[in-house]
Amino acid sequence: MTRTRLLAAATGLAAAAAFAVPTAATADPQDGGGFSADRLASAGASVLRANVGGTAWHTDPATGTLVVTADSTVSAAAIDRIKREAGADAGALRIERTPGKLTKLVSGGDAIYANSWRCSLGFNVRSGSNYYALTAGHCTDGAGTWWTNSAHTTVLGTTSGSSFPTNDYGLIKYASNTPVPPGTVGSQDITSAVNATVNMSVTRRGSTTGIHSGQVTGLNATVNYGNGDIVYGMIRTNVCAEPGDSGGPLYSGTRAVGLTSGGSGNCSSGGTTFFQPVIEALNAYGVSVY
Repeated sequence: MTRTRLLAAATGLAAAAAFAVPTAATADPQDGGGFSADRLASAGASVLRANVGGTAWHTDPATGTLVVTADSTVSAAAIDRIKREAGADAGALRIERTPGKLTKLVSGGDAIYANSWRCSLGFNVRSGSNYYALTAGHCTDGAGTWWTNSAHTTVLGTTSGSSFPTNDYGLIKYASNTPVPPGTVGSQDITSAVNATVNMSVTRRGSTTGIHSGQVTGLNATVNYGNGDIVYGMIRTNVCAEPGDSGGPLYSGTRAVGLTSGGSGNCSSGGTTFFQPVIEALNAYGVSVY
C-alpha cells in the first residue's frame, strides 16, 4: 500500500501467542550473561540501517539480547542482511518469527470515519472544559473532519494534532455541540494512565474483534512497517488484533496503557501487536483521562 491507514477500536485488544523460533545468541564475555547495553544499542542501530520492512525489535533485559521479530514477508536473505549489517554484534540478535504481516490495521467498519478511511477511537480525554479523542497517528495523518458514521452525516470533530511516523498518536477535538463523552472503554471506567511493564496483564477492545486480553512482552520496540513508516518506543504484546482494531485502547483495569499501532496475525491463529504508549501522547497534548 502506498499510504496505508490504520483502524482503531474504541477500546482495548486481546491475547494471542506469536510463533517464535529463536536463534542462538552467544553471551558477551564482558557481561557474563548477555550483551552490554552498548552492544545492544549498536545491534539495534544495525537493524535500523538494514531497513527491512516487516521487522520490529526491542531489548530483552532478562537475557541481554536484542529480540528481532520478523513477519512472514521477511525472507531468509533479508534476515541474513540484518545479521551482516550487525557484523560483530550479530550474536546479540535473537530472531523470532511471527505469523502474518506486520501492518497498520486498516479496514472498513463501524467506528470513527475520516474522508476515505475508518479508525476506532482510543480514549476520551480532556483539557479543562475541552474534550478530545485520542487515537492512532496513522489515522489522523491527513485527516480533517471526523464523523460518527460511514454516511458522514454526523460530525464527531476535527483533527487537532497528529504524529506519525516516529510516533503513532493523534488527537481529535470534539465538535462544540457534542455531549460530554464518557471517560470509559466500553463499560470499563478509565481513571488514570500508566506506563507498561513486562508481563503486565492488559486488555484491548476493538471494533473488529471485540475484547481480548494478554500480556506485555517487550518495551521500547522499534517497528518498521515498510515504505518509510518506522515508529519507536512501542509496547510489544501477545494480544491479537485485526484490521479495524487500530487506534483503539489498551488498558489494564482502570488504567490506560496504550493505543493500537499495528501488528501481525489474527485472532484465530494469534500474532504480535504493538501499541503507542498512552502517557507519551497525553503529555504531548497536555490532556488527561477522566
